[in-house]
Amino acid sequence: MLNFRALLFILGLFLSMLTAFMFAPMLVAVVNGEETVGSFMLSALATGICASLCLHNGQSKGINLNIRDMFLLTSLTWLIVSLFAAMPFTLYHGIGYTDAFFETMSGITTTGSTVLVGLDTMDHSILIWRSLLQWLGGIGFIVMAVAILPFLNVGGMRLFRTESSDWSDKAVPRTQSMAKHLFFIYILLTIICSVAYHLAGMTWFQAINHAMTTLSTGGYSTSDSSMAAFSNSAHWVGVVFMAAGGLPLLMFVQMIQQRDVKVWNDAQVKGFLFFLTFVSCSIGFWLWQTRDIALIDALRLSSFNVVSVVTTTGYGLTDYGAWGAFANIAFLFLMFVGSCSGSTSGGIKIFRFQIAGAIMREQLKQQCHPNGIFRERYNNRLITEDIVRSLITFVLLYMFVIVGLSVILVLTGLDPVTSFTGAITAVSNVGPGLGPIIGPVGNFSTLPDLAKWALSLGMLLGRLEILTVAVLFHPSFWKY
Repeated sequence: MLNFRALLFILGLFLSMLTAFMFAPMLVAVVNGEETVGSFMLSALATGICASLCLHNGQSKGINLNIRDMFLLTSLTWLIVSLFAAMPFTLYHGIGYTDAFFETMSGITTTGSTVLVGLDTMDHSILIWRSLLQWLGGIGFIVMAVAILPFLNVGGMRLFRTESSDWSDKAVPRTQSMAKHLFFIYILLTIICSVAYHLAGMTWFQAINHAMTTLSTGGYSTSDSSMAAFSNSAHWVGVVFMAAGGLPLLMFVQMIQQRDVKVWNDAQVKGFLFFLTFVSCSIGFWLWQTRDIALIDALRLSSFNVVSVVTTTGYGLTDYGAWGAFANIAFLFLMFVGSCSGSTSGGIKIFRFQIAGAIMREQLKQQCHPNGIFRERYNNRLITEDIVRSLITFVLLYMFVIVGLSVILVLTGLDPVTSFTGAITAVSNVGPGLGPIIGPVGNFSTLPDLAKWALSLGMLLGRLEILTVAVLFHPSFWKY
């Protein structure tokens, strides 16, 4: 039976935290004398009242969540927080709720697709709120990815199950301790990234905003030109910290606690870094040979764009869609890849490709030796049948959602390229798609409202690994 009182209480806690964070942009608005003070004040008041009602009506002696509670809580949290977090946007000058919700869902899922224009002259409070949403969404997903999704066995993530993946009462202190360590490292990396951006020529305001959206692999910028508005040094800073955001944050915690660099021997981490290096160098040398671009600039452009797409950050630097057919095909594939499990990125994730490769090797061995018994391992852990089954289900649903979204977008009147890459970029939480409308130098503002709602749903599905939401639509979930 679903524990609705406990769910209501926890949702109240999340709304309380959201209310507290609304005071940060409100303070920025007060200091700069911006008109958005009232927008954030009303939003905080409404969110705070709802939080109080949830906490009051959800009070109970103890919080004991079962697996069905966790599925429902995970989906409701992202949805309800987005509904309230959109309020400052919709109270801002002329932004309708559809655009406000799209911008919020894109921010909180760290997708980075935007419908706002005129960012260079926009109120600082709105810009900091966008960045803060991505920063909060990034750490929120990391905690979920290392503590909740392995427990729910979503998409083969049981391989990454930790001692904090047990949601019994005795595990709560361990989970809280883990969350504190993750949050500390996340803040530390954000501070370091801010300083690096400032040294690369950004103002402190620009540096802090971009640090929050870089570590969260979100991609929101303070300029309509995105990262093209900043120095070459800032681009290399972005490459380093986007890649850091694509690594498992728990790895940094373990490295500091254990004072051991052996964590870098993780198969997923090595595969991710090798993939980034190989693809970046390959496209860089191809640009150098086929375009009138200096080698160092070709490597900078390729590295930044490859890392931005693979880590699903989605910063804009240049229109790689204009590089030719080879680049278009390459970046279309890169939209699917994603980074490491336990990072802030979206996509299919590197480990699933590695597991698929291991399964393929096992099958080939079996074909050559029909009577042999072969058991593949990943990171010294046996790849069990339930992991394979969960992984296959995830990939099939992933493709099914992309096809379904593409059909919906085409029916709204969008062209096939915009529809297909828009669906991919939403479900993979990448940000930009391909084509003149939503490409790296484009914007989602001209899309029909129905398309924006469909893409918002795609972002949520992709962020929560699809299965977490899909299970809610199965009749057996609601049977007692």
